[in-house]
Amino acid sequence: MKNIIYIFLIFSTPFVNAQIKGNATTISRQNIIATEELANAAIYEDQIQQFRQKDLVTNPIITIDAKVLNNIVADSYTAIFNIVQIGKTSQETNTLMKERIAKVKEDLQTNGIADEDVIIDVISFVPVYETVIEKKLFSKKYNEVPKGFELQQNIHIKFTKVNQFEKILSSCANNEIYNLVKVDYYINDVQSIYRQLRTEILKTLKEKQQFYADLGFDITSYHPTIADTKYCHFPKEFYKNYQAFNSTSLETFSKKKGIATAKKQTTYYYDPISYKDYDMVINTSIVEPVVQIGMEIKLQYTPKQEEQKPTEKEIIKPKYFLISPDGNIDIKELKLN
Repeated sequence: MKNIIYIFLIFSTPFVNAQIKGNATTISRQNIIATEELANAAIYEDQIQQFRQKDLVTNPIITIDAKVLNNIVADSYTAIFNIVQIGKTSQETNTLMKERIAKVKEDLQTNGIADEDVIIDVISFVPVYETVIEKKLFSKKYNEVPKGFELQQNIHIKFTKVNQFEKILSSCANNEIYNLVKVDYYINDVQSIYRQLRTEILKTLKEKQQFYADLGFDITSYHPTIADTKYCHFPKEFYKNYQAFNSTSLETFSKKKGIATAKKQTTYYYDPISYKDYDMVINTSIVEPVVQIGMEIKLQYTPKQEEQKPTEKEIIKPKYFLISPDGNIDIKELKLN
């Protein structure tokens, strides 16, 4: 009986390991939707490149680069919801809108979000028209007449903890507010993060320069050039999607009835910048979406050309020839002042 259990565990282990990978990296080509085909196809290109061995080519130019990435949890967030209210009169429309927003603010206060953290942004307030047919003896006219009013506003809600967002969604949904426009991420002191990146990138460059010095290269005998950049990416820039499904089964071809296709659910997931090209990553283990701030510096060292000493030119003094009547030639130098 023990042997049977061992055999079962051996055969079940690969299955468990395969499931840990998730669906996002194992989807087939047919499951990639057309609008995101290029983005998802990069996954397969990366996998192919990992198994390719690149040949090293010598180069007289020394290139030293350093890349550092910092994963920052935002200090605060702002969720923006869009609200549309319709009424028969302008006063009725405005009153209904105020009542909905007042209820949202009341619910948010019970969840720890102060009234000053909720800001209202008025987008539009316009009349709504309908078409009325005006019949005459020999003709018809279609006239647009005011039917009511439409008030559209955005509600900005500031919060500091990610778990508050679920309560915000609940409060808005209870008051028939479902249109989430976006969520912005904010960092209080960005300059301190860049200072930290500069410090770490200098350490990395010094280590690499020392490595070349240990190999016997004198960096001072090279002419340096530099290029640098910095960037800041927010989570909304790195959401990808895919559809994990099997379209049809082979068994359906043996049936006479037609196939009724179902709507395939599109899955979205957060896919941040990969760490594989970075020399150092600060805050590597992330659970929630973060702001990714990076800095890169590239140094190129070109061998200096040896200075050639200027050669002294031979000064040739001008000469003149004197020919006497008897045919003798006398050569004399011309003196220059």
